[in-house]
Amino acid sequence: MITALEALTRLKEGNQRFTSDDDRAKMSTINRRNELVGGQAPFAIVLGCSDSRAPAEIIFDHGLGDLFVIRVAGNIVAPSGIGSVEFAAEQFGTRLVIVLGHSDCGAVKATIDQLDLPVDIRSKNLRSIVNRIKPVVEPLLNKRQGCDEREFLDFAVRANIEASVQQLRHGSEILEDLIRNDDLMIVGAEYSLETGVVDFFEVPE
Repeated sequence: MITALEALTRLKEGNQRFTSDDDRAKMSTINRRNELVGGQAPFAIVLGCSDSRAPAEIIFDHGLGDLFVIRVAGNIVAPSGIGSVEFAAEQFGTRLVIVLGHSDCGAVKATIDQLDLPVDIRSKNLRSIVNRIKPVVEPLLNKRQGCDEREFLDFAVRANIEASVQQLRHGSEILEDLIRNDDLMIVGAEYSLETGVVDFFEVPE
């Protein structure tokens, strides 16, 4: 088992390779696949967005068996997501969780758009996602004056990532115990669609 800080270093180095196109020489997929038949030991858990432009394994230049990835639109924290994080942290001893959002997030933008609509014509199908992002975005609407739509979306995306981090840190007794006793670290990060760079938020003490 590697520490959270060691895992974080691996992700940062991988993202540097990705943005420089200096891909590492990976073990062949067939050999790696065979090696993993008996089990897995992912060194990081990633709760990311479902956006097709933001696949964690590629962004961090890692392959089969390296990352335990949970993807859902808007990188929202739902009970199934918390359970998945708990499972990986307990089963595999993984000590780093990354909440990975990205610039120009469609789920956050959809939430903003839905809040602009009368309640009776809002999409019922988007509700399960919007309702989880809405408590983050709605209080920010008073800051919308004086900034353009892109600036406001950038602000809302970052706030949504930070809210998901806090929900994982404080929404599960199991994760709270692991943070307190076993050095589990939960960190927010934002992937830039434009540059490919991942900006890691403040690492907790």
